[in-house]
Amino acid sequence: MRKILIPAAALIAIAGGSVLIAQAPTAAPGSKDATKVTGGTYTIDGGHTQIVFAYDHMGFTNNMGVIAMPTGTLTLDPKAPAAAKVSVDIPVANLKTGVPKLDEHLMKPDFFDSAKFPTAKFVSTGVKPEGATGAEITGNLTIKGVTKPVTLDAEFYGAGKAPAMMGGKENVGFVATGTIKRSDFGMGYGVPMVGDAIELKIIAGFVKQ
Repeated sequence: MRKILIPAAALIAIAGGSVLIAQAPTAAPGSKDATKVTGGTYTIDGGHTQIVFAYDHMGFTNNMGVIAMPTGTLTLDPKAPAAAKVSVDIPVANLKTGVPKLDEHLMKPDFFDSAKFPTAKFVSTGVKPEGATGAEITGNLTIKGVTKPVTLDAEFYGAGKAPAMMGGKENVGFVATGTIKRSDFGMGYGVPMVGDAIELKIIAGFVKQ
């Protein structure tokens, strides 16, 4: 006997119900068009912002992890990009490597000591535009109660207005990269067998308020 597949919408209709089928959008609402960026205050879209880190493990592998759901704000004016300011609070407990025992160790005093220092923080101190869509961002990074200056290379990723069913607000996104030394922040456990240099890739989404 040949199997007949009936769409869910048809089953609802057969049962006497009704269904509203939304037409799929013809294109993504965001694009790499920098003219879509408007000035104002934005808050971090925690569900679409990730801090990815990578490190050398004994010269054998380049391992990585991610911290998700940060909070913070961005203020910007496309006509004065150098005046932009960003502040980010990073919940250390959200760190995940995919290895439970390692995640547990990273929360201990050898590393983040999350019970005592649950939040890391980045506050920009300057923005230097580079080309049409890039910028060098300098700022202060605080981890485990230690504050050090860091530099990030940021690149505009996309902007536009979210669909109405997702709030309809303006969004803007960036990707930033940089490198820090974990020993600068009191996390020198295992150096040099495990690399001191931590490579960062930050996928940052913001929603206009």
